[in-house]
Amino acid sequence: MNRPQSHPHNDPGRKPVHLGFPASSPAGQSISSGREVAPDFPREWFEFTNPDDPLHVFSIDLTWVESHYSCAFGTSACPGIDASQPDVGCCVHGAYMADEQDRDQLCDAVASMPAKYWQHRPDSVDSYLAAADPVELEPWLAWDELDGDDGEPEPALKTPVVGGACIFANREGWPTGAGCALHQWALDAGEELTVVKPEVCWQLPLRRHEEYEERPDGQEILRTTIGEYDRRGWGGGGEDFDWYCTGDSACHSNPEPVWSSHRAELVALLGQECYEILAEHCAAREQARQAGVAFPQHPATVKAREN
Repeated sequence: MNRPQSHPHNDPGRKPVHLGFPASSPAGQSISSGREVAPDFPREWFEFTNPDDPLHVFSIDLTWVESHYSCAFGTSACPGIDASQPDVGCCVHGAYMADEQDRDQLCDAVASMPAKYWQHRPDSVDSYLAAADPVELEPWLAWDELDGDDGEPEPALKTPVVGGACIFANREGWPTGAGCALHQWALDAGEELTVVKPEVCWQLPLRRHEEYEERPDGQEILRTTIGEYDRRGWGGGGEDFDWYCTGDSACHSNPEPVWSSHRAELVALLGQECYEILAEHCAAREQARQAGVAFPQHPATVKAREN
């Protein structure tokens, strides 16, 4: 197992910088160069119980949702996680289906999306939709493996990779432009991104993790943690990305904080009532911040304001 390493700063009077990744990895090199911030900085969390379920607790990374991140896909600030394919951003590996609802919603989106939006649309899509055969595998999905709760690989459905990227990733030169076909169609048609895109795709840059835990009194509860979808959220391969956005200050120039700019995604993850609890808390903190109260801030957002 690769152990996290520290990298000496150019100034010998300063302490070594803890990179959070092996110094020789693309992640370590990007952090060493100053392009990305190291992931292990102080974070502040907000925890509350779901008003509709006393056995469901939310833990929210305030340092992330109060950051001013914005996706830079399609701009010079996004070179892509694979430097050889800058026009596909982070759509390199395909998307795993979260559950049957995720799969069904993707099927509905494909059935509604005009072919002109989709560069790599399989020829068999129309015949599959016309047959409405639930036994046959959708031509836009493939079987793969994903580690289960026990750490062992198990069968999982995902969008296949075509030409080095997700089957839904259009390339530079396609009439509707480079980027996710589903995303482009949804924006034009006024569809909700949280309904037409695979869950793992619309969540980014937010990451939801759910796990049952036992309280000291013996009661089992569900804890939902929502935080930054950083390199580590992609598993061990995240350190091999040539670049990643959430730690780059060039992607932290949004005038709105994430809790506001990603309202639709947070409502989908939390529910309306719980989102309002979070929004009220964050709005009160913003007022206090304007009055001079200091709260921990994401270092990439801080760096963006300094530049």
